[in-house]
Amino acid sequence: MKKIEAIIRPERLEQVKHALEEKGFVAMTVIEVLGRGEQKGIKLQYRGGTMDVDMLPKLKLELYVADGEVDVVMRAICDAGRTGKFGDGRIFVSPVEKSGKVRTGEVFT
Repeated sequence: MKKIEAIIRPERLEQVKHALEEKGFVAMTVIEVLGRGEQKGIKLQYRGGTMDVDMLPKLKLELYVADGEVDVVMRAICDAGRTGKFGDGRIFVSPVEKSGKVRTGEVFT
């Protein structure tokens, strides 16, 4: 089992959710986060002046999938989340040793 963490633009959430649902992945956790990438923030025009915005709002998606499903999930997130501009996001994959259901006590390895 693998844990997939994807950092995406908030405005792309609906497209990403839809793409994952089409592939059969409906369970996920969505967390509002702040961050910055290689571009180190952005500059905005505000009331005639320039303002540096260092930390940008993003969403972090967490999904837990079988080892063989990682590439399908990553492709769906990339295709639906891409705008082609800096700040589209990043995906991380980590191994999961064990998981369990709280309600039933069932354990998965």
